[in-house]
Amino acid sequence: MTDQLEILNERVLTAEPTAVFNAIADPSTLALWWGPHGFTNRIDAFDFRVGGDWRVTMTSSDGTDFANRWTFHEIEAPRRVVALHHEPMHVFTLEMTFEEAEPGTRLQWRMLFEPTEENRELQKFIRAANEQNLDRLEQVLQEGNQ
Repeated sequence: MTDQLEILNERVLTAEPTAVFNAIADPSTLALWWGPHGFTNRIDAFDFRVGGDWRVTMTSSDGTDFANRWTFHEIEAPRRVVALHHEPMHVFTLEMTFEEAEPGTRLQWRMLFEPTEENRELQKFIRAANEQNLDRLEQVLQEGNQ
């Protein structure tokens, strides 16, 4: 139980946990799928270790850039990654867990926000955007398995 606002998405993917973990741990693969539909990514820094910095510029389909800054808090290959999102706008923690499940991996994508009114209003939008993000991940994993 938490006093924070939790947004949880879950997906069973047809790839093994190591492949799903590596799609996050490898910045060139991560850049292919990160974010909702219509976004492209430029990874400016990626220090994949506890305390390491991750900077990604996400560009929307209309050409607007969104510079994002993250810090990795926990990395347990190939089972878990926890990172803190600092900016823009919303500070939140993202916890991704990967466990074996037929036919491959159950990915839990858990975001924790302060329970502000603004964050509550964004909750439905964020959940839907996360589903698009997972769609993109699933597509990259399927293309990699062919």
